[in-house]
Amino acid sequence: MLNIALIGYGGMGSYHAQCIGQAEKTAGVRLAGVYDIDPARMRAAKEAGLHCFASAEEIWADQSVGAALIATPNDIHAEYVEKAAAAGKHIICEKPIGLSVAQAEEMYAAAERADVVFAVHQNRRWDDDFLTVKNIVANGSVGDVYRVESRVMGGNGIPGAWRKERARGGGMMLDWGVHLIDQMLQMIQSPVSSLYCEYSYIYGEEVEDGCRLSVRFENGMEYLVVIATDCFRNLPRWQVYGTEGTATVADWDLSGGVTHANVRHDDKIAGIRAGNGFTRTMAPRVGDTVELLPLPVVHAQPFAFYKNFAAACAGESPCAIRKEEVLRVFRLMEAAERSARENIVIKERI
Repeated sequence: MLNIALIGYGGMGSYHAQCIGQAEKTAGVRLAGVYDIDPARMRAAKEAGLHCFASAEEIWADQSVGAALIATPNDIHAEYVEKAAAAGKHIICEKPIGLSVAQAEEMYAAAERADVVFAVHQNRRWDDDFLTVKNIVANGSVGDVYRVESRVMGGNGIPGAWRKERARGGGMMLDWGVHLIDQMLQMIQSPVSSLYCEYSYIYGEEVEDGCRLSVRFENGMEYLVVIATDCFRNLPRWQVYGTEGTATVADWDLSGGVTHANVRHDDKIAGIRAGNGFTRTMAPRVGDTVELLPLPVVHAQPFAFYKNFAAACAGESPCAIRKEEVLRVFRLMEAAERSARENIVIKERI
């Protein structure tokens, strides 16, 4: 059993505490206790029945603790990761790993010197909606896929205080972009050839409250990432375009479906009235030329992230979240930030 000490008991910290508690019997992990610099959060942890460490130093000194889970604000990830490594603790770090590629490389170097497992919590790799779309892209159910659109949309602005501060690693690129870009690079097995990114500042904060990132890969695939915090009627979570059909995942609940084209072109299609005009080009496909199919849903193994981490710490399996993958995601995020800042297309092989 791997005993994990949790540092940070905010939104994600309390989520981890709940998940580890539920996963104890099946994933080989156990929550040893919690530490947070905020007394109110420490009280909340005690009220939840959790053991509370008096300090991070107490965690480093506790030989029964095998791993530290860092769920602090982004700007102090590096500090805690380096101290945990020096204490010989295996490490889970919340995403994003840090504030830059250079800082991330230093964090990995610290873990490598200490010979400890270091996993970044890129948990969205195990989202059912992502796994379902990844399966659609790979299995040819809509033919050769040439475009994927991935969106997350909310209408409440940027949550919390520190996420609105650039110096603390705030903004939607580091909050949600890191997830959607990681999913993209897991799905599309080809180098990036170019990208263009735009940020939005609808709420007037110093950090972006949304972004629109368009990526082209060397294999010809196009991929669109949209993050919005000012939207009150959401567009589909996923849209997949292929030579033989289109798939839609409408929301996290896996609603949606696949429209498969039984013939590429319908020469008998009737025109329709559209507004004040007539069109055959934009008329919907009907009849036996298309087939409506359910989504080929893929479900993740429960608590797969924690199971893999425990196995990696035991030397039984490689860590699923690899260093080169994390650094590639961050290189792409830095390229996207430069594109948005300078209003340019970035033509780099990433």
